[in-house]
Parts: sequence; structure tokens; C-alpha cells
Amino acid sequence: MTSGLLSRYFGFEAPVDRRMYLRAGVLLMILKYVVDAGAIWLVTHQVWTPVDYLFPLLTWRAPKVSAFPVWLSTALILWTLPFTWVGVSLTLRRAIDAGKSPWYCLLFFLPGLNYLVMLWLATLPSSSTEWRRSPIVVSAAGRLRSALLGIAASAGIGVVTVAFATLFMRSYGLSLFVATPFVLGAVTAFIHNHDHPRSARETEGVVVLSVALVGGTLMLFALEGLACILMAAPLGIVAAVLGGAVGRLVAIQTRVPPTSTAYLFLLLPAATLADRAEPAPPVYEAITSIVVAAPADSVWEHVIRFSDITAEPSLPFRLGIAYPMRAVITGAGVGAVRHCEFSTGAFVEPITVWDAPHRLSFGVTSQPPALRELSPYRHVYAPHVKGFFKAQRGEFRLVPLAGGRTRLEGSTWYTLQLYPQGYWRPIAEWLLTRIHERVLQQVKTESESAAGVSANDVHTR
Repeated sequence: MTSGLLSRYFGFEAPVDRRMYLRAGVLLMILKYVVDAGAIWLVTHQVWTPVDYLFPLLTWRAPKVSAFPVWLSTALILWTLPFTWVGVSLTLRRAIDAGKSPWYCLLFFLPGLNYLVMLWLATLPSSSTEWRRSPIVVSAAGRLRSALLGIAASAGIGVVTVAFATLFMRSYGLSLFVATPFVLGAVTAFIHNHDHPRSARETEGVVVLSVALVGGTLMLFALEGLACILMAAPLGIVAAVLGGAVGRLVAIQTRVPPTSTAYLFLLLPAATLADRAEPAPPVYEAITSIVVAAPADSVWEHVIRFSDITAEPSLPFRLGIAYPMRAVITGAGVGAVRHCEFSTGAFVEPITVWDAPHRLSFGVTSQPPALRELSPYRHVYAPHVKGFFKAQRGEFRLVPLAGGRTRLEGSTWYTLQLYPQGYWRPIAEWLLTRIHERVLQQVKTESESAAGVSANDVHTR
């Protein structure tokens, strides 16, 4: 029974009439809202209203979202994935059952409009055309040719779409990271299955290969570098596989002509416009701490400035992520200017609070690119390397501990204009933590060396 229930909701085979579609839609929306609201209340003590849930682009959500810990943001986006899969599957099969274009399922991704489409589909009776129930006979005829055609089409669409979204629209949102790979997967699978049905596993393999080749093509045309392609790959592959499942079903279960795939491309500009409606990103705080076996007075001197960091950069930094190298300061007290030099340039940090030896706060008036793309080309045309991650301000706090030790805390307040933020924020926070650790470890090493502490006495947390 469980297997049949899962197949009915997560599969792409059984028809969906309006009664089942309405019942399933209402129950799933209630379930998701209750779990979302309950988790947010338990963790942040904030009320997540039905309006927050139904209209996610409202600007006044930002203060609520900024209070989410990273793990909650990650958990919520993972929790959303199965609901997205079920929603697309049900909408696709409901459209076919009602005798409408299967590509109406694309509108499921557009906030606001998706509810109207779902209500409309829930009112339509089943059409007189019978759902194709005959067993799918998998064919190997023309397998290589159809796979190559699908992959080639995806490569062409992918390069044009990414160039339009990033260079012209300067948008790094759902249209780029979700809608585009979904369309690429759907196109690849539709072409690969149109004349001769292929197995689901084979189709998934071709779709994943197409995504990989699109990434390589973007590097070939100097539109992206390796580091960003690797970071976006998990989200893109999931969206592409879902699109592939849709494209395969449309090709096998319906008589839709190949020209109907033009509907797919309506999703991309519509999704890009939806991205433009995204609210101003919230300001997040990333905190890292370390225990230094030296008094606060000594640690303070190495907080305001530190020598060249000789530690070998870790893997993310070798892939191009900007990393700290040294810090110098001009002047003393409020109004002094600290320069934290990174591998891609220097942060200019005017001091706003000078409470020696307890607290050092600073703004950020200038910052270098967030990364240097790993690419065969000297210059990569990717706007996100500068301006889409912004450090707003920073702070060091020194807390005296027993035994002449000091807990050194470092905070960075930042904004991130990459969406969905539930996916990109954990990545940004992890990288910021690595950056903090590199700085704090250097301060720790210099402070303990000045205090004559042996390496065997070092304890960090």
C-alpha cells in the first residue's frame, strides 16, 4: 500500500483527476505550512503566517529570514524539495488528464500565478481522451543520435540563457539555478524519448551528462569558472532530473509535437521577471570563535594588525575563493583605517568602535572580488564575483577567561544576492567560517608566540 501511495504521488504514470488533485493539493499545503510554521516558531519564536507562506516575495519577510540559523535554512529547503517534486508531478498529470497542454506544469514554479493555475486545473473535468496505459516498450533505436541531439540543444539553450540572465539581467536567482536546468533537463529528455521511449534510468543519465556538458560549455565561453559551477551543480542537477522526468513523460504519454517544447522557453523570461521582484536580501551574521592561551591585552595587538599568514590555503581557497593574507592599520582609535588584504585585493575597514582590549568594530567601504574564477581564461565574464556578496561590517570581541586565556570571537555581517538563499547561505556561511578560522588562527599563533606558549598547550574550539 505504501509503495502504491508513493508511486501515485511521486511517480509520473497514474492519471490524476480533479478530485484527487484538489484533495492532495490542500492536504500537502496544510502539511507543509504546519511543519514550516512549527519549526520556525520552535527555533526563532517568530510567527510564520499563511501570508508568509503563500507570498514568499514580500519584502517584510527579510527580517524574519535573517533570524534563521543556517541549519534551519538548509532544513527548510531540503523539506521543500519533495513537495516541489510532487507538485510538478500532480500538475503535469492533471493537465494531461484534463486534455490541456502538459507544459502548464511549468507555471507551478511562478509565485502567485501557480495558485491560479492550480485552482483552474482543479475545476476542469477529465477529458474524453484516455490516458495511455499501455506498457512502455523501451527502444534502443537511434539511441546515440537522440541523446546527442538532446545534449546539443541543451548546450545551446544553456549558454544563451545564462548569458542573458547574468550579463544582461544581472540576476542570480531561481531562473538561473532552478528554471534553466529544469528546462534543459526537459528538452534533453523530450528529444531523447520522442521517437523511441527510453528507460527512466537512461534518461536521467543523459540529462545529468547534458548538465555537465553545459557547465563545460560555460567555461569554454568564459561565462563561469570551475568553483561556481561546482557549487551550483547539486541544485542544478536536482532541477534538471525533475525536468527530465517531465520531458520523458510528455514525450511518451502524450502526442504533443516537438514544436510544443517552445512552451518551455516561456518559463525562463517569466522566472527572470519573478527574480527581479525578489526583496532586498536580509543581513546575516556569521560568528566564529577560538580560545587563545594569552591575555586580552596581548591578543588585542594582533587583532588590529597581523603579519603574513604563512599557512597553506585550504582547498576552497585553492579553487579561487578569496582568502585573507595579512592586515595593517593606519592610525589608532575610532577613525583609524584597517586594511585586510585578501588574495583578490584589500578590504578597507574604517574603525567605528575602539574599546581596547575588548571590542574592535569596523565598517566596510570597499571590498575586493569574492573569488578569482578557476578558468583557462584570464578574465571570466561573471558579474557575481563582485557585488553579489557584500560584507557590511565586522567585529572582534575579546572575552577574558580563567588562567590568562582569551576567547576571541569574530563576526561578519553580510548580504547575499543569490537565490534561493536557503541553498546559497549555508555555502557562504561555511566559506566565511573558513576565512574567520584562517584569521583567528593567525592571531592565536602570533599572540601565543609573543606570550611564550608552547604549541602543545594550544587548545581551540
